[in-house]
Amino acid sequence: MWLDGLHLSAGSGLVVVAAMVAAALLMDRILGEPSRFHPLVGFGRWASWVEKQCRKQIASTTLPSPSPRRIRISGMVAWALAVLPIALLACLLLVWLFYLSPWLWLAANVVVLYLTIGGNSLVFHASEIYHPLKKGDLTLAREKIGLIVSRETTTMDAGQITSAAVESVLENGNDAVFGALFWFVVAGAPGALIFRMANTLDAMWGYKNERYYDFGFAAAKLDDLLGWLPARLTAVTYGIQGNLQSAMKCWKEQAPLCSSPNGGVVMCAGAGALNTSIGGPAIYHGKRHDKIYMGCGEFADYQVIPQANRLVNHGAWIWVLVLLLIGLG
Repeated sequence: MWLDGLHLSAGSGLVVVAAMVAAALLMDRILGEPSRFHPLVGFGRWASWVEKQCRKQIASTTLPSPSPRRIRISGMVAWALAVLPIALLACLLLVWLFYLSPWLWLAANVVVLYLTIGGNSLVFHASEIYHPLKKGDLTLAREKIGLIVSRETTTMDAGQITSAAVESVLENGNDAVFGALFWFVVAGAPGALIFRMANTLDAMWGYKNERYYDFGFAAAKLDDLLGWLPARLTAVTYGIQGNLQSAMKCWKEQAPLCSSPNGGVVMCAGAGALNTSIGGPAIYHGKRHDKIYMGCGEFADYQVIPQANRLVNHGAWIWVLVLLLIGLG
């Protein structure tokens, strides 16, 4: 385990990890995201610069036009150049801090985890959609949902806005909270950092359009790989907080029909746990996408949004409790 340098038993190590996760969750709850500059925003700018340089290299060395294979290789190189130097720098910094003081090292791990999770922000943005929906203000609700989804929002009705919000909470609960927690438990701060950087690159480069279909291939696949197990643990976490039987049934029957191997799992299970339905057709960049309906029961209304928020918030503390029970067992 990555805490071996502290010479702890496996059980004691898990208790320490649980305490670190709890500290990071409390920091996220109390402090929220950094107001002036978020490290992941800075990483996004760095990744955009790396992409620009790699595309320049393709254009200067390939005539008359680059092959899909060449573009995919360039995308893999771009991913490595964007992620690995930062991960290596983080590892070196943590090693240096450990030799200065194990307490500084522990604190640095907590701070990095705090910066990689986004539960508070996720719940805040979902609540910003919930309140105008509750008041019947569709104009403001459309404006707020447009801040967190890439689909067309100008013609959405209340049900579609609610569905988009719940989908975002359930899927991003895995990406911004549980996935980071999982990789922190496995590999400490570097693990959480690499996962979130991979997730950010998938959000930037993982589009299936002409510009990114090949260039973003590696980013999409690596994000799927790193998120595979966390997504399934997230689905179980959602299920045990609601209708577990329905959650597992929706996961089994509906998730294979979704385009995302991980997003489908958490959204189907989450909707099933909440005894509600979400999804359906949506417009992305002017094109209609016939997404499946996920979950069961009546189509989601605005009251489901805070319920989805609770699945994420309470689920994170369930993970802390499980770590403690295993460590003390």
